[in-house]
Amino acid sequence: MINDFEKIKNLMRCFPRSYINQEGEFIAHEYANEYFILRNCETELDIKCKVLEWFSRSYKQRIYKTPIKNLNYQEFMRNGINNYLGTNFTKDDLCMIYSYLGNACNHEKTIQFVNSGYDMQILKR
Repeated sequence: MINDFEKIKNLMRCFPRSYINQEGEFIAHEYANEYFILRNCETELDIKCKVLEWFSRSYKQRIYKTPIKNLNYQEFMRNGINNYLGTNFTKDDLCMIYSYLGNACNHEKTIQFVNSGYDMQILKR
């Protein structure tokens, strides 16, 4: 797991009430079961990729019974993603990101996307 505690603290600040469990999983939102395995992240790039690959699906999830709670949840996740990555992704951007990168379906493209400074044109290639 990445040894830079400051980078992990920054990730946790971006997702209030997040935690790391005994299995080395970063839990961003417990109720929605939004998490990724942190224990195999060696670099900050690994974390950025996982944030995009695993949390971008939140734009479409409906985990609560009421629309307002779902909107609040989606906003919480989008804000966490944007705060951590220093981006300003919209719901539509997350839809595109999820379509091309979600569930780590194209990890090499995720790396290109992050290294490009989040150039949305990378996704369309």
